[in-house]
Amino acid sequence: MAECSVCAAPPATVSFSRHCLRHANRSVKVAVIGAGVSGLVAARELQRENHSVVVFEQNDVVGGNWIYDPRTESDPLGLDPNRETIHSSIYVSLRTNLPRALMSFRDFPFLRSRHDPRTFPSHEEVLRFLNLFSDRFGIRQLIRFGTRVVRVERENEEWVVESLDRSSDSVTREVFEAVVVCSGHNSIPRIAEIEGIERWKGFQMHSHNYRVPQPFRHQVVLLIGYRHSAFDIMVDISPVAKEVHVSVKDNRLDVKFENVKYHDMIKCVNEDGSISFQDGSTIFADTIIHCTGYKYSFPYLDTNGIVEVQDHCVGPLYKHIFPPTLAPWLSFIGIPTQEPIFRIAELQSMYVARVLSGKNFLPQEEEMTESIQYIYQEMEKNALPKSSCSLSLRPLQTDYKHWLAAQNGLPPLEEWWENLLIEYFKKWIELPGKYKDQWDDAYWDGIIQTTSTFQIQI
Repeated sequence: MAECSVCAAPPATVSFSRHCLRHANRSVKVAVIGAGVSGLVAARELQRENHSVVVFEQNDVVGGNWIYDPRTESDPLGLDPNRETIHSSIYVSLRTNLPRALMSFRDFPFLRSRHDPRTFPSHEEVLRFLNLFSDRFGIRQLIRFGTRVVRVERENEEWVVESLDRSSDSVTREVFEAVVVCSGHNSIPRIAEIEGIERWKGFQMHSHNYRVPQPFRHQVVLLIGYRHSAFDIMVDISPVAKEVHVSVKDNRLDVKFENVKYHDMIKCVNEDGSISFQDGSTIFADTIIHCTGYKYSFPYLDTNGIVEVQDHCVGPLYKHIFPPTLAPWLSFIGIPTQEPIFRIAELQSMYVARVLSGKNFLPQEEEMTESIQYIYQEMEKNALPKSSCSLSLRPLQTDYKHWLAAQNGLPPLEEWWENLLIEYFKKWIELPGKYKDQWDDAYWDGIIQTTSTFQIQI
C-alpha cells in the first residue's frame, strides 16, 4: 500500500500520486461529470485551486437542464429503460421561480440584460447567463462536449472513468484521482402510484416531457401534484384545455381559473375508466400529467454499495457532499433540493476544491458518520424522510450555508440573501399567479445594493 512520499501518511489519506492532503496547494486530477450549474461552478473553483480539471458533458453546449430541447422522450412516462432519454425538462413558457439575485454567484451576479430585464426571466436568459459565466472564467476549454460518462469505478486507489464519444461512438478509459458528480437530478421522472391505473385507456406523461400547450386543446387534463411545474403547466394549458383538474395533497395556493378544479389525492381508477379522488369526486379525463418530481440516478457510478441511491435519497454523505468511506476522492455537488442551486453549489464547490488542495481537512471517517446520523435524527424528529440529501428544515439550511462559508474563509452570508428567499416563499404562497410581475423591484434593489458585499444588481 502507498504512503505519502513527503510525510509517510497512512494509505487511507493518500492518492495514487503519493501525496497526502496535509500538504496545501496540492494539485489533483479531477473528473467533473456534467456542465450544468453545479458542474460549471465546480470546474471554476477546482481550477482556482490549481487542480487539473476535465469536465464531461453529453450535450454540445453548457447549461444542463437549462438547455431547451423541443424533443420529448420515446416513453412519455420515462419508465422504459431503453427509451431515448432527453436530459432537459424545460418547457417553452418557463420563467424562473426565483428572482435573479438568488441565481447569482458571489463574484458574478446575474445582472439585468437588454435581452430580458425581468426579475424573473425566461429560461433563455438563464442559459445566456451560464454561457457568459463559462466564457468569463475559461471553463469551456475544460469541457469535453458530446461525451457521455458510462462508468465510474474505484480501482487500486484510483478512479477509472469510461466515457462514450458520441461523434466517433468510441469508449475512452481514463484515470483520475478524484471525481465530482454534478449530473443533476431533474431528468429521471418519479411517477405517482395509482390503484387501477392499468385499466385506464387515456394518455399519461410526466411533466419532464411537457413542452407546449397545443396538444391538450379541448382535452380534460388531470395534473398530479402542485409545485412549480404543475402550477406553470396549469396556467399554460388552461386557456386551450376543456377542463383542468388538479390532484393535490395541500392546496395552499387555490388559484382561480374558470376551467380549473381542485381535488384531493387520487383514490383509484374505476372499471369504467373514471378517476375517483379521496374527497369523493370523480372525473373522466383524456390525459394525466404526473408533476411528481424526479429521482436521483447515477447509473454510471459503481461504488460497490458504499453510496446508496434510493429515489430522492443519496447517502451517506458528509455535509451532503462526501461519502465518508470514499472521501475526499468522491464528492457530490448540488444534492440538496430545498435551496437555490447557484449559491449552494458554489459554496460546496469551494469546499471540495479546498479539501482536495489540502487547505481544509475532513474529520475522521467515524466523525463524519456521526455527523450524518445527527442529520438523520433531526429529520426523524420533524417527521421528514431519513435522507442525507434533504435540507427541509430552514434552520438547518441556514446553518449549513453559514458553515460552508466559514469553511471557505468567507464572511457570513449577507442578511438580504436569506430575507429575499423568505420573501420569495411568502409571495409564492400569497400571490402564486402574480408574484413574478408584481414583485417590488425598487425595494429589493435598494436593500441588496446597500447591504451586499459585492454590489449586485437585480
